[in-house]
Amino acid sequence: MQAGLFITVEGVEGVGKTTNIEYIKNWLQHQGIDYVVTREPGGTDLGESLRNLLLHGDDVSDKAELLMMFAARSQHIEKVIKPALAAGRWVLCDRFTDSTFAYQGGGRQLNPEWIRQLETLVQEELQPDVTFLLDCPVEIGRARAAARSASDRIESQDLVFFNRVRDAFLHRASLYDRFRVIDASQDLLQVQQQIESVLVELGAPS
Repeated sequence: MQAGLFITVEGVEGVGKTTNIEYIKNWLQHQGIDYVVTREPGGTDLGESLRNLLLHGDDVSDKAELLMMFAARSQHIEKVIKPALAAGRWVLCDRFTDSTFAYQGGGRQLNPEWIRQLETLVQEELQPDVTFLLDCPVEIGRARAAARSASDRIESQDLVFFNRVRDAFLHRASLYDRFRVIDASQDLLQVQQQIESVLVELGAPS
């Protein structure tokens, strides 16, 4: 059996991840591709419990935040991602380790070497096959996010924080060929045309 494909979707707040993950999911379904949709932090009972603490906890230190992210990720990989890939399913994941490098590394300014060490411990050789980075200026994303819902503990950070996050994402995209940077400042139809062209490029049926 051929192994599945691991797709991640990344970006700062308000870039349209939820809407476009739904688009990708519907596209895969239309193509008859077996898939699973999941998210980080989360994806398992343990991960969802940690997600609640990470997004709504009153007093979480930066290092604790980093370790909780990887604790959730370890469980997620072993219980959801690896089994799905081994079964030949495509895994569509809302955020993965690139978000940790961007938010905890770029935003929180934690030592990126700590993140690399945890990445090696938790993931071993596992990396996404393709990463969609939905990118737009932070001001646009924040305006969209503010109109959508109340901010959680991380979303409530300031503009300087989120500009560091965006810069970290773009730096990651410059380093790894698996990234496909999507201009999320365009209208939704144009964004989804960009996404579909990548999906076709991956070898899915046209």
